[in-house]
Amino acid sequence: MHTFPERDCLVSLSLTKRVPPNTSIVMETMAHETAIPSFSKNAMILDSPEPPSVWKEVTGTVKNALIPRGDKPFSPLSFFLSCIKGLFPVLQWGRSYNLKSFRSDFMAGLTLASLGIPQSIGYANLAKLDPQYGLYTSVVPPLIYAVMGSSREIAIGPVAVVSLLLSSMIQNIVDPTADPDTYLKLVFTVTFLTGIFQASFGLLRLGFLVDLLSHAAIVGFMAGAAIVIGLQQLKGLLGLGHFTNNTDVISVIEAVSSAVHQPWHSGNFLIGCSFLILILATRFIARRNKKYFWLSAIAPLLSVILSTLIVFITKADKHGVKIIQHVHGGLNPSSAKQIQLTQPYLAECAKIAIVCAVIALTEAIAVGRSFASVRGYRLDGNKEMMAMGFMNVAGSLSSCYVATGSFSRSAVNFSAGCKTAVSNIVMAATVFLALQLFTRLLYYTPVAILASIILSALPGLIDFKEAMSIWKVDKMDFVICLGAFLGVLFGSVEIGLSIAIIISFAKIIIRAIRPRMEVLGRIEGTEIFCSIRQFPMAIQTQSVLVIRMDSSFLCFVNANFIRERIIRWVTEARDTIIEKAGDKLESVIIDMSNVTNIDTSGLSALEEIHKELVFLNLQMAVANPSWTVIHKMKVAGVTASIGGEWIFLTVADAIQACLSSKKENV
Repeated sequence: MHTFPERDCLVSLSLTKRVPPNTSIVMETMAHETAIPSFSKNAMILDSPEPPSVWKEVTGTVKNALIPRGDKPFSPLSFFLSCIKGLFPVLQWGRSYNLKSFRSDFMAGLTLASLGIPQSIGYANLAKLDPQYGLYTSVVPPLIYAVMGSSREIAIGPVAVVSLLLSSMIQNIVDPTADPDTYLKLVFTVTFLTGIFQASFGLLRLGFLVDLLSHAAIVGFMAGAAIVIGLQQLKGLLGLGHFTNNTDVISVIEAVSSAVHQPWHSGNFLIGCSFLILILATRFIARRNKKYFWLSAIAPLLSVILSTLIVFITKADKHGVKIIQHVHGGLNPSSAKQIQLTQPYLAECAKIAIVCAVIALTEAIAVGRSFASVRGYRLDGNKEMMAMGFMNVAGSLSSCYVATGSFSRSAVNFSAGCKTAVSNIVMAATVFLALQLFTRLLYYTPVAILASIILSALPGLIDFKEAMSIWKVDKMDFVICLGAFLGVLFGSVEIGLSIAIIISFAKIIIRAIRPRMEVLGRIEGTEIFCSIRQFPMAIQTQSVLVIRMDSSFLCFVNANFIRERIIRWVTEARDTIIEKAGDKLESVIIDMSNVTNIDTSGLSALEEIHKELVFLNLQMAVANPSWTVIHKMKVAGVTASIGGEWIFLTVADAIQACLSSKKENV
């Protein structure tokens, strides 16, 4: 007997009305299918082979991921070469790389560096680190990513949100002002562990962990973080000496209000605001005319140069304008000995690292996929995780902190016409030259200009239109978005993330506990059955009630709810039919086409439903159970209780059998 391994056979059994009239082969197929008796169709379901076990599915996934596919026999050498090509995508696209592509990447890399250098210094300040550590982070990680990453447009380096995460969470362990050496060691330790987590996610194909933060949660989190970051920049913009270490909006406002009554120097505010207006003006021009994108890219670097010259010429540092002073240049020093993988801080560092790993990956993969879709290629999430992991491990050993893909710099990279990740190499080389030659020139750079550069990058993190779209599409998602936003704004980064994850899981649990169920009717003249609530024109078959479960898993959390709902609907339907038509309800069909799995509680619920329907003198039929479901029903003896002849491939077959049974009884 021919067996169908999947439910896909339903397609071939339900297309009789779509056959071209002059196609003899199809007509013969139709005739053969319509000639299949109901008991034969039932046998197809009951005699199907056992579905693959969970262990087989897992080992099959790992095998497909590790062992190269194709007609060639497996060999250790081919396996090794496949792994090398998977780890280093540069070995594939590097073969066709040419001088024309290099010219485009070279110009994009220079443009990227003009934006990345001032941003890196500013983000290091946000992370409560010396300026050179931001520049270090723009050298080593981009080089590693260029040979291991699969995105052509992502620009690697420090970003605002991750810098805030590090400073806000690590300062709860060690005060960066009181003990800067220990603080720096913890930063490198967190960076190392972040890289380990990210590489592990990719190696074990655990990309779903990144999806624990939904799109709505990220929108709310980013907006809240942007406001917190902006408020933190008031210290540099106003030239304040003392400021709160807390990140919540109430603490920051209190710190600013108390600082207003203390002596402060207007020169800091004047410099910061003037160049902030300049940067925003160039960005506005670039958006209105795409040809001038370079103007927006070089504006931060130009602002640093001009403001430094102004302070140097006017000696403004003698009159209260705060400057960054010494920036250590040279090659990235080794930091391997500063990584602390022992107590007492290891557990706290691991907790911070897992948060940084997920946030950094979420931002980078979102950025990479958005540009990949524009260019028309596919971004491999697992490869991205491994590339990000290895680059952060390497970065932690060379005085870098957590790096990831930046949306603003990636947009500049894309607009500048980059072709491959070589633009990251050019940027890293340019930053390295700046570390070697120009760090002394940054001595008179005002701190206020760093604050203005960070502030100019924040509007891109607040997506008001997307928040409104979330509100229109899904109110529960908007609650998640709002929870993350308010948690970050009035609590802390950890609180915001925790609220978002808790609400997200609560949403999943609520929908699992109370799944949607529908009463089905037939669209007149077709074999299509659909919800009578969604399609009022659907006609219910007299004396037969068809109920569809819209839960993918009939399990312990929803089994009792589904059983009670079905019995209540059956009781209501029986009374309604008697009152309106003078007929009586004879049969109940449960459409399980959406149920992909079932556990022992779900099987018990099916048996209880069958017993209660038998008690009510009603015939129960099951339509379209999945491969796994029918296998478990057979093993548990549920099919024997219901009767194998009352399990069908389609709802139409079940209704036909129920109506035939009614006629025979009459």
